[in-house]
Amino acid sequence: MQREVRARTEAEKSLVASARAMAPILAERAARADSERRIPAETIDDFRKAGFFRILQPKRHGGFELDPNVFYEVQMTLAEGCASSGWVFGVMGVHNWQIALFDARAADDVWRRDDSVLISSSYMPKGQVKRVAGGFELSGRWGFSSGVDHAEWAFLGGIVMPEGSTPGSPDYRTFLVPRADFKVIDTWHVIGLKGTGSKDVVVENAFVPEYRTHSARDGFTGTSPGLADNSAPLYRLPFGQVFVRAVSAASIGALQGALDAFRAFGSTRISSNDFSSTSQDPAAQLAAANTALAIDDMKLELYRSFDSMLATLERGHPLEIEARIHFRYQSALCAERCAKHVARLLHSCGASGIFQGNPIARFFADIHAARAHYANNPDRFGRNYGGVLLGMQNSDLFI
Repeated sequence: MQREVRARTEAEKSLVASARAMAPILAERAARADSERRIPAETIDDFRKAGFFRILQPKRHGGFELDPNVFYEVQMTLAEGCASSGWVFGVMGVHNWQIALFDARAADDVWRRDDSVLISSSYMPKGQVKRVAGGFELSGRWGFSSGVDHAEWAFLGGIVMPEGSTPGSPDYRTFLVPRADFKVIDTWHVIGLKGTGSKDVVVENAFVPEYRTHSARDGFTGTSPGLADNSAPLYRLPFGQVFVRAVSAASIGALQGALDAFRAFGSTRISSNDFSSTSQDPAAQLAAANTALAIDDMKLELYRSFDSMLATLERGHPLEIEARIHFRYQSALCAERCAKHVARLLHSCGASGIFQGNPIARFFADIHAARAHYANNPDRFGRNYGGVLLGMQNSDLFI
């Protein structure tokens, strides 16, 4: 069931309008972000001043608690100018939602003195975890921590094994670690999303209190401890639905940026070989038309999924597993769909497309880099969905 369509508030309209005004500025900074292999500090400051990081942040910590579709629309709009900037905003901004699922003391630790402090992440379960009095001792090395240069805290993944002879399965948890407890290792030399600065993080024997951990089981079942203090339906959305869209929506925005650049290029370009115009090339025409339709389809799917989930939660009903699997697969398909369409746009540029100054080439590399993220590999999630449709049990808790 869908929620009744409501008009955007003035505050929501203002956030989207600010993102629209910022997109061309990000496009101007994109080459610098790629060269420095990190988002410029002034871009992060611009995001803070515009209130973007507060969109999903709890009200009790200075946030806005707005509709997630506003968050993703802002992210996609920013990515039209610079995919790396849109990616970092999405990933870091969604952390301000996830911390609402932790015990309330965790958010107090992060935002007690400054409610604009940011969190980076690396959810891969690379941590070596040892139970100690009051919590855990954590060590390890994690990769792909986007925006870590701008973060004062990090979410890091690890597996907690059952205690002693107690029966049970391993528990995947997110550990919240302060900047003082981790080192950043610059490994970020990549072909796409260069500006995300997704470097490695190293932790050696850091103590993490129990309350600064969050169990994936709680995220899956809707039993997160933070819900006692953050009761809005927004925070009852499954973590597996909210986070995955933060790493797929940037590709949709980047594809729109590529289409805009292709329209400007193709409307005036004349081939130096046969003097034909790109605008009259049937392949280019279809590439542009099919890309525009795909962008519209993917945005509608995204908005519909959150409208459907929030409508169910607002009625006090649980979310159906099959619907969650359906939405999860749609998200995973986005980067692959975007990669196919941006490739057709690039091919339709002819030899002009291979030059580094061509923004379509940059979007091509960025979208293909986004496709490499684990959450954007659709095969596993598609097989799980197909299996469930054919009578098998769901095998994925990250939905």
